[in-house]
Amino acid sequence: MNRALVVIDVQESFRQRPNWAAISEPRIAAQVGRLVRMARDAGDLVVWVLHTEPGTGNVFDPESGFVRLLEGLQPRSGEPVLTKTSHNAFTTTNLQQALTAHGIRELVVCGIRTEQCCETTARVASDYGYDVTFAIDATATQPIPHWDAPADRPLAEVLADPRTLGTDEIIARTRYALAGRFATIATVDELTGATTPVG
Repeated sequence: MNRALVVIDVQESFRQRPNWAAISEPRIAAQVGRLVRMARDAGDLVVWVLHTEPGTGNVFDPESGFVRLLEGLQPRSGEPVLTKTSHNAFTTTNLQQALTAHGIRELVVCGIRTEQCCETTARVASDYGYDVTFAIDATATQPIPHWDAPADRPLAEVLADPRTLGTDEIIARTRYALAGRFATIATVDELTGATTPVG
């Protein structure tokens, strides 16, 4: 075993927000599930990461009950489940120690959100010397409002604003930022050897 699948923030917290209706990949749990099955079949380590914001009272507060994996995803015994409070999966967890203990040198990164926690984790992992593969269609994101836009606008207003960064553009930017620098970009089909998309 020298490869690990790192599943980042594929959690109910995101589904509880109004902007879930604009998620780039509604089948994110199924896409991640395909990678989990691949990893387990290959004897690779699967690491689960959940984002928490203790004491905030929001959907990322553990007290909310929403800091749990989306339906259909379930860790097996022996698979690490880490909670983080930073964007990347390393800074506030013992992820690096767990990977080192298992002799891991290669990572496959997937999860929510593409440009935020997933991309940031991939960048940090590359700096730590890991060979990183970014499973681009096993990540998901939502439109990003312009930084000058009023906070807490209804989703319809966010989507109607021409300054909003759409999900296709976000994903394209992540691909440009990571490819050949921090990670190899791959699809779930490429990683699993599927000849046609599933589902």
